[in-house]
Amino acid sequence: MKVRKAVIPVAGLGTRFLPATKAIPKEMLTIVDRPTIQYIVEEVVASGIDQIIFVTSEGKSAIENHFDYDFHLDAVLKEKNKKSLGKELDMISNLIDIVSVRQKKPLGLGHAIWTARHVVGNEPFMVLLGDDLVLGDTPCARQMLDMFDTLQDPIVAVQRVPRDQTFQYGIVEGEENEGGRTHKVKRLVEKPAPGTTDSDMAIIGRYILTPDVFDFLGTTTPGHGGEIQLTDALLALKNSRYMYAYEFEGTRYDAGDKLGYLKAILAYGLRHEKLGKDLAAHIKELAGEI
Repeated sequence: MKVRKAVIPVAGLGTRFLPATKAIPKEMLTIVDRPTIQYIVEEVVASGIDQIIFVTSEGKSAIENHFDYDFHLDAVLKEKNKKSLGKELDMISNLIDIVSVRQKKPLGLGHAIWTARHVVGNEPFMVLLGDDLVLGDTPCARQMLDMFDTLQDPIVAVQRVPRDQTFQYGIVEGEENEGGRTHKVKRLVEKPAPGTTDSDMAIIGRYILTPDVFDFLGTTTPGHGGEIQLTDALLALKNSRYMYAYEFEGTRYDAGDKLGYLKAILAYGLRHEKLGKDLAAHIKELAGEI
């Protein structure tokens, strides 16, 4: 089985960034010179996936518009002879085939993914959260797809976190598979109370799922906050087949958190071809003043 489709849920309200997100989707907040969601889409494209399914909600049209062709803007850029900008915008509108489905009620991540079931169909698919960025030499999605080619079972991306922070994440308990970075999942715990797990492997926003997960999502009862939790469905899925956790190579930035967002700006800014050196020099100046 090959993974051809990626589901990106972007229906959340972004309340952690209010008032900035009152009129702008959190996924459209800029990191250096492009919105956060574009980095996610570019990771998908660089990993060889053919189609993206956005799960949207009211007020998210800016995301769809960003990846659409803008005739008026294109005409203005041509009139002003700004060919390089026009070429870049044309590239964005032709990155990948994009389909949108609407999550009509805010019933959680599990429900958002279930909403995409008819477009995904009976094939494996990837899920990428719109505020989780991974910076590395090989795209995180590509690393996971390579693992799936061998394993042919669901995979969740994980990273090690300090044990006093495990209560903030979904945690995987597993046994190491050959190779050291892959673990066979034994148990999944959503935001465990301190002292209830010895594992420090936290789930981050990258998953490869098989279509049978939709059966479990469709029957999962609402959990915390009245939402359908993806972790609950994954736990049920794990009981019916093998599931693996993969420790990806790279650095993850939680762009849905204010501090994580600022760290992402610095990390991507320092790698920017035109701005990196000047930004590094400015950071050194600031460090000397503190």
